[in-house]
Parts: sequence; structure tokens; C-alpha cells
Amino acid sequence: MVKSVPLSRRTDPCILLCNRKDLFVPRVSKLLDCFSPKSMWFLWNIFSKGTHMLQCLCGKSLKKTKSQSDPQLKGIVTRLYSRQGYYLQMHPDGSLDGTKDDSSNSSLFNLIPVGLRVVAIQAVKTGLYIAMNGEGYLYTSELFTPECKFKESVFENYYVIYSSMLYRQQESGRAWFLGLNKEGQVMKGNRVKKTKPAAHFLPKPLEVAMYREPSLHDVGESVPKAGVTPSKSTSASAIMNGGKPVSKTSKTT
Repeated sequence: MVKSVPLSRRTDPCILLCNRKDLFVPRVSKLLDCFSPKSMWFLWNIFSKGTHMLQCLCGKSLKKTKSQSDPQLKGIVTRLYSRQGYYLQMHPDGSLDGTKDDSSNSSLFNLIPVGLRVVAIQAVKTGLYIAMNGEGYLYTSELFTPECKFKESVFENYYVIYSSMLYRQQESGRAWFLGLNKEGQVMKGNRVKKTKPAAHFLPKPLEVAMYREPSLHDVGESVPKAGVTPSKSTSASAIMNGGKPVSKTSKTT
């Protein structure tokens, strides 16, 4: 006489396949022995084509959740060569200027895509981001903020120009650009014209690299109020335009 098994004690094959890895192989063998050829073909498709069908049957995902710390964005390590004859560089204190040295580690930058034709420019050596505040001054930031976003555009002479995604001239709507003058000093963004050599850069890629999306690990979404000079940390003064220290609470002129 065959004894009936209570429902609470019956084993659902899907549960076995999803939760009991130690029973996966023997259970599959039994299923393949007992089922019709049509069912066997169906099961083979499940096992051979991945986890999507099992997910549908079991009502749960078998895919490994991608860690937010895993690199997900493809960017480049590059040097930004200005048409003025300098490589953009960032010093250990966070100041920016140009250098003629084409082998300096301080001129290495990560160009990380953070939107459609939008990049974050991060120094490889210091890990700081280049940012532009509401008065056109460039500064460096430990955190990735909206002020660190630059639109990357190719000018008609095939040089690349980088403009702030947040700020522009209020009346004319003219964009504010990253730029170096003839002496290799960083300029205020609202004084840089896209038609002039000061705004023109030629990226010289060294390698392709994978990056974490900045918005997933170190975004500060708050934008500093107009007239307040942001700093690269809460305890340090900001480094503006090639090393000029500016008080964190003072207005730049």
C-alpha cells in the first residue's frame, strides 16, 4: 500500500533547484528518468540556457546581484594637452596649472563618463575631481558633486572643449569652459571662449579602464550656495586657479 505524503513534506523541484545545491545533480537525474522525452527536452533547455527560465519557474532570481563597488563604466586614463602648449596637471595640494612635462604623473587624469557626452575629470595621483563653482573658478573636490560634471564636445578643429554642466552666462547663455592661458595658468570659466586656444584640449589616451559610477559611491548632491567658495574638504581652504588659497566662507572676486 502506497502511503500518501502530506503536502507540507512534499519537495518542490523548483525549491530544490534554487535552494539545495547539494541535491541539484541527483534530483535532476531522477527528473530526467521519470519524465517524458518532451519534458526531458524542456529541462535540458532550462539547464543549458541559463537561469532565466528557472527564475520564472521558481519566482526568484538566481543571478548574482552586482555589487555597487564593481567597476561598471568604461573610461580612459589620459593626459589633456592644451593648444597653448601645456599639459593640464594637478598638484598634491589640489592646485591646477599647466606643465610642459609629458611624463609627469600629476598630468594623468581619469575621464569617467557620467552621462551622455558628460564626464568627470579625476586626477589619478590625488583622486580629486576638477569642479567649477558658480563664479567660474575651478577647484578640486574629494566628493563627486554636480559641479564636477563637464560636457565634452568636439570643436570644429577636432580639439575637445569641456564646459560646466551647471553654469553659464545668464544673459547670453554662453557656456563656461575649462581653460589654460598662455602662461599655463588656469582661467576663470566665464573668461574662456570656445573659439580661442585656451579652451582647446587634445586628450592623449594611455589606456582604457573600468570605473565605478561616481553617483553610486561618493556623490554629494548638495550644490554650494552662490557666493560661497567650496573647498576640497571641510577643514581645508579651497585651492583656486593655480594655487591661490581662498577662505571657505569668503567671496571670490
